[in-house]
Amino acid sequence: MHDAVIVGAGPVGLFLACELGLAGCSVLVLEREPEPGSPWRTAPLGRRGLFSTSIAAFDRRGLLEPLLAEAAGLPRFAGADEPGRPRLAGHFAGIVLDAADVDLAALPFRLPSPVPDALMTSLDTVEAALAERAAKLGVEVRRGVAVDGLTQDGEQVVVHAGEHEYPARWAVGCDGGRSAVRRLAGFEFAGTAPQFTGYVALATIPDADKLNPGFTLTPEGMYIRMPAAGHIGVMDFDGGAFDRSQEVTREHLQEVLRRVSGTDVTLTELHLASSYTDRAMQATTYRRGRGLLAGDAAHIVSPLGGQGLNTGIGDALDLGWKLAATIRGRAPEGLLDTYSRERHPVGAWALDWTRAQVASMRPDPHAQAVQGVLRDLLGTREGTTYVFEKLSGTSVRYDLGSTRPLVGRTAPAFRLEDGTSLTDLMQDGRGVVLDFSADAGLRASAAAWEGDLRYAAGPAENDLGFAAVLIRPDGVVAWAGERGPDRDSFERAARRWFGDASV
Repeated sequence: MHDAVIVGAGPVGLFLACELGLAGCSVLVLEREPEPGSPWRTAPLGRRGLFSTSIAAFDRRGLLEPLLAEAAGLPRFAGADEPGRPRLAGHFAGIVLDAADVDLAALPFRLPSPVPDALMTSLDTVEAALAERAAKLGVEVRRGVAVDGLTQDGEQVVVHAGEHEYPARWAVGCDGGRSAVRRLAGFEFAGTAPQFTGYVALATIPDADKLNPGFTLTPEGMYIRMPAAGHIGVMDFDGGAFDRSQEVTREHLQEVLRRVSGTDVTLTELHLASSYTDRAMQATTYRRGRGLLAGDAAHIVSPLGGQGLNTGIGDALDLGWKLAATIRGRAPEGLLDTYSRERHPVGAWALDWTRAQVASMRPDPHAQAVQGVLRDLLGTREGTTYVFEKLSGTSVRYDLGSTRPLVGRTAPAFRLEDGTSLTDLMQDGRGVVLDFSADAGLRASAAAWEGDLRYAAGPAENDLGFAAVLIRPDGVVAWAGERGPDRDSFERAARRWFGDASV
């Protein structure tokens, strides 16, 4: 019996597997697809954006280098280096954010970091890096396994695939928007119906110059001419009428693209194409008994704003250490239940964020009036910074019961004066106590949780006015002490998240 069976070997499932593997848990990952590296996961079709909190997660586990290497070689939108042209920092409903207008100093508790605030990568690069790390940690990945059953009791859960059974203490569905685990475990999935059908394709377009580069909103919807030749996207406000099960033909896509773009552009050959909708759905809870959900299995949103992958990575980061502590018998009472309590509101926000974009893109006079207001707002430094803060995840703050504004946020890029960075301290998946005052009493208190916490002391390049901070394994600040740290409040926070030190 494994400690955990994870269904789905995408980025979320593999990231979670690595988190559990770091803690010494035995993990089996089951994946329906027989082989990795489908064209939908490689560039250009598998191209995805990562924002600062996700980038920090990869960096603090030593997984960022291959993503940075790929990002440096990816093509950019035509004319991206032209003077006066916006440098893409994301978009809201197709309205491009200019990176030059983002006031980084206004982002909450941001400290200078050697890693970027955003980067483009591809799913296969992310999965390859995670799969390599998972293998080193002893995680087993079995491909070509289609899950068709799940049973559980108070002691274990059994995942079924044909004649095979896979017993485990816990099962986690990371198997996408049509999750078998979600359905088989009886999770309720609720949300809103689609407004549009979206298409993504790789085609031969001899007259591609008839299409504007980047995002173009029109009276009929939106189209996107990507940097890679022949890579296009279209959003057609048909109420989601074109079902995903239908084949996207060259003739159909050309007709939709011409109508939405208002051009007579020609597709001479269609190499790959798929459709999707903006259906926004979310599981009402992320845990039922010994079954859990993460990523698209827990929430599905349209690709607008790039929240799907980033929200899923956040799920895996939050769940990983909590499930590992539960498996190891080190979790304080109720720790695993805080996963759904913390991450469900983030998923709900992602759904509303994309709904707001869809509402402003509708091809009617009211939505088009809203677009005008949004363009004015996003043409200001304050408006651009606000949207970037939301996209990046830096505005996310869990309610951990403290009024101190740093508590509940992803820890800034603290660096001690001796050069030690938070990234250096978090590679092994333990929590961290950063003691900027080198308080002997705090060192003694932290030593009681030595197996769960790494202690580091010394002056910092910028301590933001705090004497010490306690950072959970997911990088979230759980406690912040001001000058003359209060050992009692630190120990209360440590017990809340790491249990009784005597156990």
